[in-house]
Amino acid sequence: MKDKSRIPHLARLACSIAALASGAAMAQTNVQIYGTIDLGFAHRGDAITKGVGNQNAIDSGNSAGDRLGFRGTEDLGNGFKVGFNLEAGFNADRGVHPTQLFNRQAWLGLEGGFGTLRAGRQYTSHFAYAATLDPFAAGTVAEYRNLYLNIAGTTDAGLLDGLFDPTRVDNALTYISPSFAGFNVTAQASRQARGQEGTGNDGDLKYVSLFPRYVNGPIDIGAQYYRFKSDKYLTLAGVTNPEVKNWLVGGSYDFGVAKLSAFYDRSKMEADTAAFDGMTHKSWLIGARVPFGKHALLASWLRGKLARNGTSGVSSQLGLGYTYHFSKRTNFYAAWADDRNDRDRRVTLNSPTVAYDAGNGGPSKHYQNGFQFGLLHKF
Repeated sequence: MKDKSRIPHLARLACSIAALASGAAMAQTNVQIYGTIDLGFAHRGDAITKGVGNQNAIDSGNSAGDRLGFRGTEDLGNGFKVGFNLEAGFNADRGVHPTQLFNRQAWLGLEGGFGTLRAGRQYTSHFAYAATLDPFAAGTVAEYRNLYLNIAGTTDAGLLDGLFDPTRVDNALTYISPSFAGFNVTAQASRQARGQEGTGNDGDLKYVSLFPRYVNGPIDIGAQYYRFKSDKYLTLAGVTNPEVKNWLVGGSYDFGVAKLSAFYDRSKMEADTAAFDGMTHKSWLIGARVPFGKHALLASWLRGKLARNGTSGVSSQLGLGYTYHFSKRTNFYAAWADDRNDRDRRVTLNSPTVAYDAGNGGPSKHYQNGFQFGLLHKF
């Protein structure tokens, strides 16, 4: 005969175990839906192209690209975690998105004592670090990327310019080492940086990069190297078999009352097309961010020099900005920038939405100055 006095105790124990198991399962899996909506007014003027007037527009993604994303982690035990990130860009001003759904990020990774390993479409180390050093975080009319637009002067310059300032690469394998007293290394590689791998990998664009970085308190110092090299039969924006090598050194120091940053960036192209063989691009950035309460003042100065086919030209950009944080998730921003070109340079103001909508204030209109203000909300 069973001891009936023990049944309530066993029932309570079973309920407790079930609750603990349920809680552990919930703790092991974490999926988050997040996003950014950025809408504001933009003015662009002083067009290089004759006959093109000033542009006034309600634009989206001015200071940060609009996005809808899904990210999560699962605890596998024994110090291992699996993580993922799927992120889609869109234009809030017209409610459209690109045909490539998860155009911003799409990767799956494994994390443990060895570091982190990720595979898929990912940000390059070059862009991620340069954006960190840019006071405008690679956003607004004052972003650092303006210095790389129309760098090649080809009909489809955007395809080629991306080799000098790559934002993301497809089919990437990324390794991030653990931090040792503030020092870590990120390495990336891709057999085909743009699109699906070809049969026999003919015509693929290979990519490799290495990024050692030291972060300790207010100090952040890094040195980044990458190389794009085409397999045979590749012609990109009228250039046959381009190979680009780049290195960037930079850093920042946060004094509390102000954060100062700088970088030097150098790229060189070799190609079978004589007009682009030996083309080099050098750029410098000096930036500052001055916070006070909920406010912050931003400033940057950039200079770039392009040498190609026996000619050279210099461009410079001055950017000024202001932000006010209503909360941790919502802020007002305003920015102004002015570009100056000499000789064969044609640097222009970028539109953060150009990747999704080429007609939405993109660089094809060759504007050299402008200002923006708007509201950014993160959820």
